[in-house]
This record gives sequence, structure tokens and C-alpha cells, in this order.
Amino acid sequence: MVGWSEQNVELGEVKLRVLRGGSGRPVVVLHHDIGTPDRLPFYDALADKFDVIVPNHPGFGVPERPKWMRHPRDLAALYQWLLADLGVDKPSLVGLGFGGWVAAEMCALAPRDFHRLVLVGAMGVKPPDGFIFDQAIVSYIDYARAGFHDQAAFERVFGEVSTDQLVAWDLCREMCFRIAWKPYMYSQTLPYLLGGVRAPALVVWGDDDKIVPKGAGEIYASALREARLEIVAASGHCVDMEQPEALARLVTPFLAQN
Repeated sequence: MVGWSEQNVELGEVKLRVLRGGSGRPVVVLHHDIGTPDRLPFYDALADKFDVIVPNHPGFGVPERPKWMRHPRDLAALYQWLLADLGVDKPSLVGLGFGGWVAAEMCALAPRDFHRLVLVGAMGVKPPDGFIFDQAIVSYIDYARAGFHDQAAFERVFGEVSTDQLVAWDLCREMCFRIAWKPYMYSQTLPYLLGGVRAPALVVWGDDDKIVPKGAGEIYASALREARLEIVAASGHCVDMEQPEALARLVTPFLAQN
């Protein structure tokens, strides 16, 4: 079993909760817009090979939030600060959904600072066809369920959804609207900056992603200078939760390359 530690870090007026486990090359995992359980099999699989750092996005699932934050690029800059304070040099980034947007922003801000980039169902670019699912039009639980191809996988991860979980999803939604509302869940400028990214990239999509159309993944794969797109079968948007073994088989050897 991988041992995990928890650290609370203050960056100016922002308090961050950071989980860390494993050893080896550093890998930063940035979670979905619905937050993340503390422990997931995918995180454990990465921590078997790497030093895995999982920060909880400030304001996502907790009442305290940085009131000044207005764009995922602000969050990207904050995480650069976190890495500097932790003394983490040239990590790889694994961005999941909304976290993929933040990871892409980080690499665009500092093109030479990262070893590898993995984007899984990443938001952040406008799909050429269709739309990113608008969570404002459904309930909190229905939005979370929409991230899964198989509802049995949702039940496996979240079980009997508690009132506390619903409150956490409510807070996540509020933070999304605060920093990613107009335009909803994509940047008008990010696509023009991706060509500068030096880190080799792996773009992964679930074959039944109902949240972000696959066309967004094709944009990422073509805009980044060294990238490939992989499709995971029998998976929705939350590939890391629904098909953790399949995702780990793709991601682990990619991150291990020099």
C-alpha cells in the first residue's frame, strides 16, 4: 500500500491542502471540477512509480475561497508558486477534466518547465462541434453521474451520496462559475499559446465522454507540438475513476520516458 501524507500550505492569502505519496520523479495531478476523493486507485497506481502531488483546488468543495481568483490561469500561476515553495523541479503534469485546462495553462505560461503533460478529457478549448456540458442546467448529482459511462462505476466511487458530498459539489459548482463562466469552460486565448509548449503530451479521452466532446481533444493534440491522442473504451469523462487500470497503463510508461 502506498503511504500518503497531507500538508496544508499557505500561499499569500490562499490555503491549499496537498496530498503526496510515492517516490521518484515528481508528478502533479490536477483534479476534476467536481473535486476528488482523497484516495483513488489511479493515484495509487501513479504513486507506485512516482512522487505524486495532488493539490485540492482552492474553493472547490470547501467554503474558504480566494475571492480575487477569476480565471483558471490564476490557478495555474498559483500552482507554479506552490511548486516553487515545495522545491519541485521539472515535474510532469496530469490534468483531469477541468484540471487539464489548468495544466495546459501552466505549460503555456512556462513552456520549458515541465517534463511531460497528460490531458484527460481536458476542458479549456472550445470544441469544434457540440458544447461542453452545462452543469447549470442539471442537479449536482446528475452532473457528476454524467461523467461516467457506467453508473455502476459511479456507485463504486461515490457510493451512497451523502449530504456533505452534495454540499461539496455545490461549492465546486459555485467556484466554476466564479472563474470559468463566460465563456463557459474554455479559453479564447489558450489555443494560440499551446504551440510554445515543449513538454511531450499525451491526450486521453473516454469514448463516451458526455461532458467534453472528443473534438476538444483533437484540438489539443494538433495544437501541441508533440502530442498523441488515445481513446479509452467503455469510459466517460472521468476516465481516472472509471477505468483507472487502463489509464495507468497509458500514462505510467509515458511519464517514465526521459
